[in-house]
Amino acid sequence: MSKLAGGTVHKMPTDLRKAIASSPKVAALWEDITPLARNEWICWVISGKKAETRNIRIEKALSKMKGGMRRPCCWAGCMHR
Repeated sequence: MSKLAGGTVHKMPTDLRKAIASSPKVAALWEDITPLARNEWICWVISGKKAETRNIRIEKALSKMKGGMRRPCCWAGCMHR
């Protein structure tokens, strides 16, 4: 899947796009959730200050979405919307 939908405010970062595209199950869920929900995932990933944190969040996002989670849990949410 080369084209994935983005969020409402944030652009889809390349590393997250590649990770989502690598899993057909996650890509299908990604296309099914709302633009606002996609924005929440993107913001959660890019809000990590260190590269290590960002990579951990991408892995957690994939794991959570594989389990059917549609939004990041236990996070205040995107303040940019």
